[in-house]
Amino acid sequence: MATQSIDVKMFTRMFISGANNLEANKAWINDLNVFPVPDGDTGTNMSLTLTSAVKEVSGPKVTDMASAAKAVSFGSLRGARGNSGVITSQLLRGFCKVLQTKETVDAAAIAEASVKAVETAYKAVMKPKEGTILTVARGVSEKWNELAAEETDLEKIFEQVLDHGDKVLAYTPELLPVLKEAGVVDSGGQGLMVFLKGAYACMMGREVTAGETAEAAGRKAEPEDKYTYRVSYGVKQKHPLSQEQEAGFKSWLEAIGDHADVSSDCDVLHVAVETDDPGLVLQKGMKYGSLIGVAVLNKREEKETVKAVPAEPAEEAPAAPAKAAAFVKTTVPESEWKEIGFIATAVGDGLAEVFRSLGVDAIVQGGQTMNPSTEDMLEAIESVPAKAIVILPNNKNIILAAQQAQKLCKSRKVEVLPTTNIPEGITAMSCFMPEDPLEDNLSMMRESFASVKSGEVTYAVRNTQIAGMEIHEGDFMGLGGPQGIYAVGRDKTEVLLDMIAAMVDEESGMITLYYGEDVKEEEGEALRDKLTKLYPDCDIDVICGGQPVYSFIASVE
Repeated sequence: MATQSIDVKMFTRMFISGANNLEANKAWINDLNVFPVPDGDTGTNMSLTLTSAVKEVSGPKVTDMASAAKAVSFGSLRGARGNSGVITSQLLRGFCKVLQTKETVDAAAIAEASVKAVETAYKAVMKPKEGTILTVARGVSEKWNELAAEETDLEKIFEQVLDHGDKVLAYTPELLPVLKEAGVVDSGGQGLMVFLKGAYACMMGREVTAGETAEAAGRKAEPEDKYTYRVSYGVKQKHPLSQEQEAGFKSWLEAIGDHADVSSDCDVLHVAVETDDPGLVLQKGMKYGSLIGVAVLNKREEKETVKAVPAEPAEEAPAAPAKAAAFVKTTVPESEWKEIGFIATAVGDGLAEVFRSLGVDAIVQGGQTMNPSTEDMLEAIESVPAKAIVILPNNKNIILAAQQAQKLCKSRKVEVLPTTNIPEGITAMSCFMPEDPLEDNLSMMRESFASVKSGEVTYAVRNTQIAGMEIHEGDFMGLGGPQGIYAVGRDKTEVLLDMIAAMVDEESGMITLYYGEDVKEEEGEALRDKLTKLYPDCDIDVICGGQPVYSFIASVE
């Protein structure tokens, strides 16, 4: 029997089925990333964005199409994280803006909504690129509108649209050379197609339920040992978790992995889980205190790829940074607020202390391996007693979430300085002059970080090729620069030195190195000596950043 329209109940079920399908396939989507870094990226970010929307649309206040559409829009906008998540939220925002005016949805309504979705998403990106999720979304919309002009059966239209969407997705490497070199399609576009296929499965009576395996969701079953990483660490707690909180933490871990364990021993919370998203697991732990004894084991290689085991935090260690999604709204009277406040994204006690010493008021935990949500940014904004707030995202994959928070915040003026890495953020803050007006400071800060060269050293989680360089799982990579990568090798120190050599030129006068939690202090000091000998005309500064996963962050000015 033909399906001519869908009501609010079917719309909600289809949306949840699509979100469940994406959740079941997020690890596969993560693996499509061009850069093989150990982070929960596109698939995870899109899934978490949709999960926030599912929570809203599943609420008791959803009784008709208007309230369902508003719930999806609100939930996705506030829960969006990473560029892929923000673009997904904007697609949903545009789509739902049309659906809010409908009691039931037919082919013509979906055609209209899809056009608005694409239009909204393209406007949200300052410099839209073809070969991305935007291209796939536009292709899907155009095909739906073409078919809806003559066909009213939603099932027939949906089937043909999915087939066309797959063809557009397969063409994305021809539009983005970096995808072609890496041998992958666009991960965001793939995520969108997985979501749409989950929604279609529901329409056809094959609803994807929460926790369903990838095989049941229409993909090949994962191997028995399906998660790549074994993550374990301790958390030095300021305030011990209650049994209920521990149970909630364990349930969250079980949602993104297997063999989760959470237990307390005096003031230390012990955490362990097998997962494909080590960055998210680390981020979650930092909400409760400072991490110690961090270990990330690549089970498929049966070796530890990252390990740092400080026995105890040093007595003079800097205070733990503010925790993501745990900010308290300021109680300072508005009459006493300062003119300008700052929020910076960073992870690692040392990096947080550097930003605080430069005048940053709130640190949002996050970075390349863990993208904070728009909600996290909004909570941080509300915690700062200032008339104007400046956000330093310090990562290109966080800028859109910060800009989305800027648009959603109604309580005060918010500006986003588009810093793409930690060194740019630190350089910008170093130029802040409290006595100068906001616009003057913003202009000067933008100019200051534009010339900073920076790079990061981390390890590869799969084989690939980038900028003509062959990369093998377990290699260390020096990321950054015009090509996206400076150096590759099996020794992280050698990769660091090669990366710095590629950044230094005749005009360079300062080299700053932030070493991560897997690097010992004596190693850092040895690098200071080596860099001083290699670059006698440059000032050398070596700082313990304490960041996980990225062994080194370096800048040259």
